[in-house]
Amino acid sequence: MKITRALISVSDKIGLVPFAKELSAMGVEIISTGGTAKLLQKEKIKVQEISEYTGFPEMMDGRVKTLHPKVHGGLLHLRDNVEHVEQAKEHGILPIDLVVVNLYPFEATVSKDGVTLEEAIEQIDIGGPSMLRSAAKNYRSVTVVVDPADYADVIDAMKANDGGTTLQLRERLGIKVFVTTSKYDGAIANFLNKEKECPSSFSISEPLVNQLRYGENPHQTAALYGRWDEYFEKLHGKELSYNNILDITAAAELIEEFAEPTVAILKHTNPCGVGSDADLREAWDKAFATDKQAPFGGIIISNRPVTEDLARAISEIFSEVIIAPEFDADARALLQKKKNLRLMRKLGPVQTKDDQIIRSVVGGVLVQSRDTSPETDIASKVVTARRPTEAELSAMLFAWKVVKHVKSNAIVYAAGDRTLGIGAGQMSRVDSSRIAIWKAKDAGLSLKGSAVGSDAFFPFPDGLIAAAEAGATCAIQPGGSVKDPDVIAAANERKMAMICTGVRHFRH
Repeated sequence: MKITRALISVSDKIGLVPFAKELSAMGVEIISTGGTAKLLQKEKIKVQEISEYTGFPEMMDGRVKTLHPKVHGGLLHLRDNVEHVEQAKEHGILPIDLVVVNLYPFEATVSKDGVTLEEAIEQIDIGGPSMLRSAAKNYRSVTVVVDPADYADVIDAMKANDGGTTLQLRERLGIKVFVTTSKYDGAIANFLNKEKECPSSFSISEPLVNQLRYGENPHQTAALYGRWDEYFEKLHGKELSYNNILDITAAAELIEEFAEPTVAILKHTNPCGVGSDADLREAWDKAFATDKQAPFGGIIISNRPVTEDLARAISEIFSEVIIAPEFDADARALLQKKKNLRLMRKLGPVQTKDDQIIRSVVGGVLVQSRDTSPETDIASKVVTARRPTEAELSAMLFAWKVVKHVKSNAIVYAAGDRTLGIGAGQMSRVDSSRIAIWKAKDAGLSLKGSAVGSDAFFPFPDGLIAAAEAGATCAIQPGGSVKDPDVIAAANERKMAMICTGVRHFRH
């Protein structure tokens, strides 16, 4: 389909001028609107303003300019339908073969602090989506571009096809339109619904990042959608797997609990060990000492640039992924000798209080806010006769930061700068405690004087008693069990200090 006439109206003007110059050089008649027309005129590109083309003025602050039969008739009429062609001629409607439109920046506007409802509403594009949908519906005859990244493909196709584009390209671009407008409408609906605790509907539309080799298991298909590339950059190694992506996400969420230099090791989204130290190599030693078996084939993350010294220590074991905000040149050179090891640069924070967690269930999805609410003034929530020492309080806070990221039922034994034993995902809390104790003993670590953290309340005193017998002198847990008085009494009998935060951290 040879392109003879194009309608261009864009908010994002990146790459527009060279694209329009190429179109003009190929004899394409250009119609345009408002600021887009002014830019093209300034660049000496021949353009006809939309009001001149339709014979109807832009009005109402530009709200009404392209909603006209000469625009939509020019896009929608079927070129091989005699009746359509005759009606178009009768009403002076010329075919429009190319539409180049991107939408008002609604999402960018509403992401700003303090944006008002009126400001948001003014960024709801009406004419843009209408033109895009009309053009995409008639993709057999009309080429439609919603993304500046596709300008080059259109020009290349026109040069290769005597000024036309292929059906395959038009189909791909048409699909992209409906994906884009769907996401745009979803963003508007979500913003207008945001004051409601439970909106009447929920929608999500994300672009394909890439198709994955397989899912959790080789017989499952999988793909990654969204804005992954805004948060992570792969510096080295083979492509990421479905499981890698889950693990990287869990690792990034965990490491953001710590402001001090910290290294964490994870396996199947569960922490194997976490250590903090001004010397990253020491932080690694603390994390690795928690469990020297589970980290094989695991995920390692640091919240500071990886040094050569740390890289040498890490390279002694097989790891799937190493994540950091940066890698020193010598460290990167050393780690890149392992061709299958993936090195990931974490580009910034991965979670905000406005994020949502979405999980599929039979017949629908579950949507919840993230578990990002910080517990404040924890030191004031002591429930036992004995208050914790400063060292015990530090150990409890460390355990509390980590246990939040361990699958329920979760138990973590910790010192003030490291984990000592982790028990995850058992059907009873006392079993998780037993596993954590066994892990610590297997690693040759003493739990004497340690803190124990539990993601949910101790339903009975047995879990706390097991911790005390293992050497823990303090505990941190949400509280809230009908047996709380019994648990507190058991702690007092053993002269343990205990904090009940009032906040549970289940992780299923």
